[in-house]
Amino acid sequence: MRFVKPLLFVAGAVLLAVLIRRVGAEPILATLRALAWWQFVLVCLPHGVILAVDTLGWRFAFAQDRAPFWRLYGARLAGEALNVVTAVGSVGGEAVKAWLVRRDVSYAESVPSLVIAKTTIVIAQAIFLIVGIVLAWTALDVSGPVLRAMLWLLMIEVLAVGGFFGAQVAGLVRRAGRLLVWAGVTADAAAAESLDASLRHYYRHEWRRFAASTGFHTLGWLIGGALEATLMLWLLGVTSSVVTAMVIEALGSGVRFASFMVPAGLGVFEGANAAAFGALGFGAAAGLAFSVVRRARQVAWIVVGLLVLLGMRLSDR
Repeated sequence: MRFVKPLLFVAGAVLLAVLIRRVGAEPILATLRALAWWQFVLVCLPHGVILAVDTLGWRFAFAQDRAPFWRLYGARLAGEALNVVTAVGSVGGEAVKAWLVRRDVSYAESVPSLVIAKTTIVIAQAIFLIVGIVLAWTALDVSGPVLRAMLWLLMIEVLAVGGFFGAQVAGLVRRAGRLLVWAGVTADAAAAESLDASLRHYYRHEWRRFAASTGFHTLGWLIGGALEATLMLWLLGVTSSVVTAMVIEALGSGVRFASFMVPAGLGVFEGANAAAFGALGFGAAAGLAFSVVRRARQVAWIVVGLLVLLGMRLSDR
């Protein structure tokens, strides 16, 4: 099982190479040349706003406000960077987030908040995809295959999110812990039972905070489409239409969700953008150029996140 992600990463890299070979490097470079270095810096800025909004989404995933906002912001920034860096391996950034806020909240509080925040962000992702489908259906001349793909992606998201949420509410976390004890994998199910109790209490009694968390995460997705993607497309000279940018971003979010097993969605994300841009009349080269800029922005914020992680570790000593 541990070899699955590396194999998928290699397969994604091969797919990306095939795409570049078929489209040609020169058309992609021609689109990228429209972006000056200072414009790239400008493209990177909206992500800081998105992170702030998503941090509020995480904050409301706690049953009570304990950790300072900037502590949560730094932990989220560092954890998300580590998630991408270790995508091929088995170490993720979620444990790092809990570790970085341990001064203010216990693991018994932070671990459930991470599960809840993951739940609300994928619910928000499905809502954003619905917005994209409505816009594509009513405001754009989008081909049938693109709309069908978005509808299939929405079905996958709804089923996955419904199952994830239902498992938490139904107490399957506690039952899984007891099953592990019965199988001899672990000697104690106390941690699983504590997590299960925290999750069920939150969903039953903190529905206002649950709604707020979902709302902030939805706002983050909308900012990503209406501001970040629009800015990228405008500076690349592709289009300045906010509606088009929202549809492209919604489709990309659905593809990333469905291809979660592929590290960083390598190859799959680029292929989806190439197909979407082609269907919208902008050309596959523009779609790949957009993907390159998105990847470059991601790398820039990974560097920032790792620096924040180092700084927070040093400050805790």
